[in-house]
Amino acid sequence: MKIDHVEINNLTKSFNEALILSALSDQRLHGYQLALEVERKSEGLFLFKHGTLYPILHKLEKENLISGFWKQEGPRRKRKYYKITLKGKKRLKLMLSEWKYLFDLFLQLTGDKYK
Repeated sequence: MKIDHVEINNLTKSFNEALILSALSDQRLHGYQLALEVERKSEGLFLFKHGTLYPILHKLEKENLISGFWKQEGPRRKRKYYKITLKGKKRLKLMLSEWKYLFDLFLQLTGDKYK
């Protein structure tokens, strides 16, 4: 795999999008559940704040990588659930192969200094 150019500033954005798409590839989740799922699976290492999570969800929805739908929960509460789309699954597959390439290259460049 060849990646043309990687901007350090875009790594965080791409990383967060990959985490979200990956979490949604297993199940439909509303925003808070999604944040908890990523936190649980990462053993607390990765956390999403509202100010970070919801703009990413809106962007992914606008790009048709995820779709959202409202669900009534209880007499007054509605929650927006998200699911990954076919386009999102294809993008996730590409993103994961790019991340693998980047991690492999990083380890190759830095060597295994801690053995």
